[in-house]
Amino acid sequence: MSFANIGVPGLILILIIALVIFGPNKLPELGRAAGKTLKEFKSATKELIDENESNSKEK
Repeated sequence: MSFANIGVPGLILILIIALVIFGPNKLPELGRAAGKTLKEFKSATKELIDENESNSKEK
């Protein structure tokens, strides 16, 4: 199952469910935490790719 097939109505439904479950006060905090996690993941991935490329060039 691919998340690319969700579409706009599916995203709206997910947001409404999240709003009901977590409430309007908690959603910004959850968004910040998700963004921070994604940023750290991208940074770690970039470091691994750079390290792999530098190791490939040394050989």
